[in-house]
Amino acid sequence: MSLFNFWKKEENLFDENTTIEETRFVVLDTETTGFDYENDRILCIGALILQNGIISVQNSLEVYIEQDHYDKSTAQIHGILKAFVIQRPTELEALQQFLSFLGDSVIIAHHTIFDVTMINKALERNGLPELTNKRLDTAILYKKTLIKSHLFERKDHYTLDDLADKFDISKKDRHTALGDAYITAIAFLKIVKKLKEKKKINLNYLFK
Repeated sequence: MSLFNFWKKEENLFDENTTIEETRFVVLDTETTGFDYENDRILCIGALILQNGIISVQNSLEVYIEQDHYDKSTAQIHGILKAFVIQRPTELEALQQFLSFLGDSVIIAHHTIFDVTMINKALERNGLPELTNKRLDTAILYKKTLIKSHLFERKDHYTLDDLADKFDISKKDRHTALGDAYITAIAFLKIVKKLKEKKKINLNYLFK
C-alpha cells in the first residue's frame, strides 16, 4: 500500500454515504472536583443520545459518583455537596453504566479532551481500557461556522456560555452535567444547520 493510499484511507473515517442524521451520537459532560487529571475525580456524568436531529432527553444518563475527594471551591460552581442525600454508585459501577449507555456511538462534548481524559483516567484506575470512540468537540466545530476575515476577530477558545449566547440557548441548568450536555447537544444541532447552509456536508466533514 502506498503512503498516498494510507493517508487517503485515514482522511475519511466513515463511509461517504454515512449521514450526520443517521449517526448515533452521545453528548456528554462531566462535573469534576477540579481540573487535575491525576488527582481530581468525576462527581457526575451526564449524557444524552442525539440521533436524527432529536435530543432524546427521556433516554438520558445522569450518574452521581460516590466521593471521598471533596473541594469546597468547585462545589460552589456545580452545587454537588459531599453529603448529597442520594444513593451513589462506586466509580466502577458508574463507569459500567456509562459504557453500556455509550456503546460505539460518536462522542460529542465541549472541550472534549477534558471530559474524555477524566473518564479515561477513571477507567485506568479501575483496570478498564480507555475509550476508542470517535469524538467531536463543539468548541472546534463552532469555529468552522465563522467567517474567515481579518475584520472579524476570532477567539482561541469559545466557552459553552459563548455558544449558548450566540445561539440563544437557555442556561437555566448550566453547571449540571446533564444540563451542560443538553446545551452542548442544542449547540451541535445549530452548528450543523449553519454548516449545511454553506455547503453539502456529511459525517466525515465534521472530523476534518
